[in-house]
Amino acid sequence: MSPQANHPLPAGFQLDEYCIEHQLSLGGFSIVYVATSAEGHRVAIKEYLPNTLALRREGQTAPQISEDHLSAFRYGMKCFFEEGRALAGLSHPNVVRVLNFFRANETVYMVMEYESGRTLQELIQKNRSGVTENFLRNVFTKMLNGLREVHSHRLLHLDIKPSNIYMRNSHIPVLIDFGAARQTLACDTPILKPMYTPGFASPEHYTQRDLLGPWSDIYSVGASMYACISGNTPQPANNRLEKDRMIPAMVRWEGQYSDQLLETIDWCLCLNHRYRPQSVFALQKALTEPVDPLPPPSPSPQQKDNWLGQVVGKFRKSRGL
Repeated sequence: MSPQANHPLPAGFQLDEYCIEHQLSLGGFSIVYVATSAEGHRVAIKEYLPNTLALRREGQTAPQISEDHLSAFRYGMKCFFEEGRALAGLSHPNVVRVLNFFRANETVYMVMEYESGRTLQELIQKNRSGVTENFLRNVFTKMLNGLREVHSHRLLHLDIKPSNIYMRNSHIPVLIDFGAARQTLACDTPILKPMYTPGFASPEHYTQRDLLGPWSDIYSVGASMYACISGNTPQPANNRLEKDRMIPAMVRWEGQYSDQLLETIDWCLCLNHRYRPQSVFALQKALTEPVDPLPPPSPSPQQKDNWLGQVVGKFRKSRGL
């Protein structure tokens, strides 16, 4: 079934104990609404409604699903429900808070705390000059606090990108949209069909999914920092594996940001997962290291031979720099 437009539930619709106010966002996998609880609190409600499997026409409440797609729809619904249950067990200021999840209208709903703010993607698009080194270090160090909590619960996010980092009006980042967090670190959990965003997904997303781990989310963090600075989506990892055209951060923004920050971004974006930071703690340590304002000393022969030096050197040579 080709993608189709699903109609949202109308304003004023009573959904369990919640009253729908309006649609907040519409994606290929779900619809998100702003609603009011019975106690009068505003919440965000995410409705499982993949537009490749189900169609809800105007005036309807339950989606129409063909017999051919019923099995896939139910399997995805089960995973969505399990995702809600897993996230409901998390309580961290840098991770979206799931308050409730329930079945209705032949699908599943996830109720989350409503946050006032905008995504990091929207923020940097409207204020390119605000993407300073201090801004990047502050946002991503705090966001990584939430990611550490996710990983400690044996979950992976697997879809980290600027549009999935929500910035509260207080400028506190919150990880949202765990639609891809179906791959857990538990060995007995089945691996589902991947959901990821090209440019931010690690090489393991495309091949050898058995290698997915914390380092895969860390690749996405590096890609997100790279995208914040460039204003564009990085070259997809599968294309990089064929022909790597992505300019290393150390080359592209030399002199505009500290070498230490740029080297950290390139470290995260290494195609070989073994050469990336292996834990969120290791990455946070790099992002919080004090930066020497003086020009760095000339590298030793041993430093020149490290993997980053080879990457930068090869790039400079190919460009005649």
